Amino acid sequence: MKIAVLMTCHNRRQKTLACLGALAASRLPPDVALEVFLTDDGSSDGTADAVAARHRDVHLIPGDGSLYWNGGMRKAFAAALDGCFDAFLWLNDDTMLYQTALPVMLKTWRELKGAQGADVVVVGSTRDAGSGELTYGGVIRPARWRPMAFKMVVPADFPLECESMWGNCVLIPDKIARTVGNLDPRFTHSMGDVDYGLRVRKAGFGIWIMPGYAGTCSTNSPQGTYEDPRMPIRQRLGKMMQPKGMPIRSWRVLTQRHAGPLWFLYWVWPYLKVIATSIVRR
Repeated sequence: MKIAVLMTCHNRRQKTLACLGALAASRLPPDVALEVFLTDDGSSDGTADAVAARHRDVHLIPGDGSLYWNGGMRKAFAAALDGCFDAFLWLNDDTMLYQTALPVMLKTWRELKGAQGADVVVVGSTRDAGSGELTYGGVIRPARWRPMAFKMVVPADFPLECESMWGNCVLIPDKIARTVGNLDPRFTHSMGDVDYGLRVRKAGFGIWIMPGYAGTCSTNSPQGTYEDPRMPIRQRLGKMMQPKGMPIRSWRVLTQRHAGPLWFLYWVWPYLKVIATSIVRR
C-alpha cells in the first residue's frame, strides 16, 4: 500500500522538521510505504534546504509565498494525484503524530470500508501538548438552523461519524480523491478543508474520526486577529479581509455552496457581528 503524505509550510523550519521526524517514526505495517509531497511556500528561513538535507526522499514543491494553506496543499495534492497511490494523507507541519496514529487510521479505514462496503475518509483528532484538550479534528453541525456553525467531536475509543473536518490530519482514499477532486482554488488559507469534507459527504461518502488522538497540535491564539474584540473595528474588519481571516469571496463560496437557500444571511452575519460587538464594546 502506498500513501502520499501532503504538506505545506512557510518559515516554520523547526516545526516542519519535527513533523517530518515524527512521521518517519510511525510504526507502519511492513506493507505500507509513505511518499511525502511538501510545498515550501517561499520560506526564507532555510526550510527547503534543511528538509532536502535531512529527508532526501521528500518531493519539494516550490511556492512564491502567496499560496497559504489551501494553495500549498492544493499544489501538493495535484502533484500526488499524478502518481499512483492508495490514499492521501493531509498533514499540517505543526502536527506531531504519535507513533501509533497511522496504524490506527489505516485499521479504521479498512474496518469501516469492510463494514459499509464503501470507502470513507478518516480524520485524526489532535490535542494540545500541554493541556491535553482537543484542538482539531472532525466537526458536526449541531443545529439545522445554523448550517455554518461547526462543533468539534471529542474522539472516543471507537470510530465516530462526523460531517466535515479541519485539515490537520486526514486520510483520503484514492477513490474519494478521484471522485471529489482537489481542494477548491477559490479558497486561499482556511475554509477549503471544511468545504472538502462537505463535498465528500455530498458525493455519498462517509467521514469518520479514528479512535483516540492522532497527535498534538496547538491552536492559534485569537489575540491580534479579527476575533480579538479589543481591537478597533477598522482593524478587525481589515483583518477579516486578509487571507488568514474570513475573506468575503471565499466565505461567499462556502455559504452559497453549503448553507442552503438562506445562504446570503449566513454570508453577511460574521461581518455584521464584528461591527455590532465592536460598537457595543465601545
